[in-house]
Amino acid sequence: MTTTATTARERMQLAKDAARSVGLLTDEQKRDALHAIADAIESSATEIIAANAEDLARGREGGLSEALQDRLRLDGARVAALAAAVRDVAALPDPVGRVLDERTLPNGMRLTKVSVPFGVVGSIYEARPNVTVDIAALALRSGNAVVLRGGSAAEQSNAALIGVMRAALADSGVDPDAIQTVDDFGRDGARELMRARGLVDVLVPRGSAQLIETVVTESSVPVIETGAGVVHIVLDSSAPLERARDIVVNAKVQRPSVCNAVETVLVHRDAAERIVSPVVAALQDQGVTVHGDEHVARLAEGVVAATDEDWGTEYGSLDLAMRVVDDLDEALDHIRRYSTHHTESIITDDPATAERFLAEVDSAVVMANASTRFTDGGEFGFGAEVGISTQKLHARGPMGLPELTSTKWLARGTGQVRP
Repeated sequence: MTTTATTARERMQLAKDAARSVGLLTDEQKRDALHAIADAIESSATEIIAANAEDLARGREGGLSEALQDRLRLDGARVAALAAAVRDVAALPDPVGRVLDERTLPNGMRLTKVSVPFGVVGSIYEARPNVTVDIAALALRSGNAVVLRGGSAAEQSNAALIGVMRAALADSGVDPDAIQTVDDFGRDGARELMRARGLVDVLVPRGSAQLIETVVTESSVPVIETGAGVVHIVLDSSAPLERARDIVVNAKVQRPSVCNAVETVLVHRDAAERIVSPVVAALQDQGVTVHGDEHVARLAEGVVAATDEDWGTEYGSLDLAMRVVDDLDEALDHIRRYSTHHTESIITDDPATAERFLAEVDSAVVMANASTRFTDGGEFGFGAEVGISTQKLHARGPMGLPELTSTKWLARGTGQVRP
């Protein structure tokens, strides 16, 4: 289903108008609409995959990186996963109307603080058709309208998905203008979205560090910043070899193109002799190129010499930087210098070391003895995620339904006046 609006601003106005009715939908109405969307995605799988194939072919011709091609690709299993994620969101508790605080003033006036929708949520992202569905589902479940700019790389995929979702809303009796796209306006649409203060209540960028920085610096709409993922794993002196190897390989190889994949491994000097060589070999067996410092290169074969740039690089590919550090203090110093404050993990058998790491590392998610790939809204039980916030205001870490609501105070009086 296409919209009749002829400008990006008109579409955002339609979203703002639709937000009024969407914000008043009952829990059951929102659940029914999301189930209709999930059913429609499944029944339109052939159409969606065909549109995605056009994007992939154009991307390959244009030199789109393997990492972005992986994020872009939709097949039968991934389309089914999109529908499943929508149903997961539908099953979550309604975040709207929660009583967050209540009190009665000495004059008898009753105050209640409740959660309410933002209104219109905007998102700018790259080559990620799954984000189109995830953010639309989360926005609707939390009573918001949504305006999407998914980028030229996924233009056909996003158009197909948005058309399917809008049609499902219309069939459910929900205003389809609650889902809007400005993709067909290109970069001008993105600029309009960033300048739509008064029409769009909050903007969430997802993608490269460059895209996020552009949105943060150029937007007049309030932005929830999602950060790039220069993610670290520390292998402590007590780290068991098998656990260290399995977690590092999983964190790098399971899906290397995503922001929670590990990019740098720091090895305690006291563990280097027994851990570096087998961990490097396990990574290389999975096709990973290890960029190592002099100590790593001396302990393992086939290591590429690391440069200063490697420590701050989010590869998004089967590449990994590895360095030997003298102790936990040096590891923490390295993380403070190069981290993007996304996710860090330590592998250790020492509870005191684990607790110190958890306390001192200043990132959105800090782990002990677990793969960084778990930093994900779905894995955290949110059904899906809007993004992973690396800022400290409003939300931090994987953002689900509660993070798409604001608050308001309700005051119920009996004629009180202020003396």
